Amino acid sequence: MAKGNVVIVGGTQGLGRELAQSYADDGRAVVVTGRDQARANAAASEIGGNTRGLGFDLADPHAISDRLADVGDVDHLVLAAIERDTNKVGEYDIASALRLVTLKLVGYTEVIHALMPRLGDDSSILIFGGLARDRPYPGSTTVTTVNGGVTSLVRTLVIELAPTRVNALHPAIVGDSPQWQDMPPERMQALVERTPIGRLVTMAEVVNASRFLLENEAINGINLTVDGGWVCM
Repeated sequence: MAKGNVVIVGGTQGLGRELAQSYADDGRAVVVTGRDQARANAAASEIGGNTRGLGFDLADPHAISDRLADVGDVDHLVLAAIERDTNKVGEYDIASALRLVTLKLVGYTEVIHALMPRLGDDSSILIFGGLARDRPYPGSTTVTTVNGGVTSLVRTLVIELAPTRVNALHPAIVGDSPQWQDMPPERMQALVERTPIGRLVTMAEVVNASRFLLENEAINGINLTVDGGWVCM
């Protein structure tokens, strides 16, 4: 029977929180993190069960290890924190780009480094990327770059952390997520029309895919796209 924590970095909102709720509902010990301690505590309280909150900023990687110092053994580690960054080369915002690159590549890696002593041979890690890796759009310069970096990060971590498993998940627009559920109807319809399954993917489907990658002991080194077939269009 699993005894370690499920640690979800970026578990106070969106897909990370939905995944945290799923594990909490199963009676697992869950740790959710966000940039602000008060917000992390509030999210943990709302999720309920055996859930606790931790606050730290992934873009300040030097502080991460201390904030994770009292986290016990870890069965599953999920790196789901994101920030939206619209950054075109012609109007390049260096500070914004540096923050996102640090957060998603250096910060993610430092979390893994800090928790390595508490990962077991049967532990698993899931890193969230995004469809901008394969479907760039105007202003996605930094987002596309870091999501491509996630793909490479998985490959090297599989070797360095073996036998601990490492996978990544790259969701498309999730129609019922807080980020997208209030989009204008005409935009929603345009997106639906270009999705082969005839609708946008759901939060529940992303949670199911996440748990498959975390729990199936044969799955390792995978970059899984959850997009309803967008990459085929």
